[in-house]
Amino acid sequence: MSKGKRPRAGVPGGGMPNQSAMLRQIQKMQEDMQAAQQALETETIDVSVGGGAITITITGSQKVQAIQINPDLIDTSDPEWLSDLQDLLVAGVNQAIEQAQQLAAERMGSVTGGLDSMLPGGLGGLFG
Repeated sequence: MSKGKRPRAGVPGGGMPNQSAMLRQIQKMQEDMQAAQQALETETIDVSVGGGAITITITGSQKVQAIQINPDLIDTSDPEWLSDLQDLLVAGVNQAIEQAQQLAAERMGSVTGGLDSMLPGGLGGLFG
């Protein structure tokens, strides 16, 4: 048996995979993810419920920026007006959060590419 180098299992030709290239790729992905997260901080979504009675502005990072109530579309003569307003607020905030989560998942998915399918167990819904 010769004392030369033995081929490494799993790597064609016995060579090592280019680890520095892989590390550069991971570092670029981390930088891209950070940039996407910063962009989500300022990107906003407007959600309207109740035929425009309530409009909620939320960032892609799920921070509510504003809630606008159109008093012309709220019937305060109805005895249930306060309950209706509360229900609209809950529905609007929930819709806004869902849309912000979807936006974040899309932005992060474009950064991570096919990484989800390459990892054992995927990313487990980490981004949405």
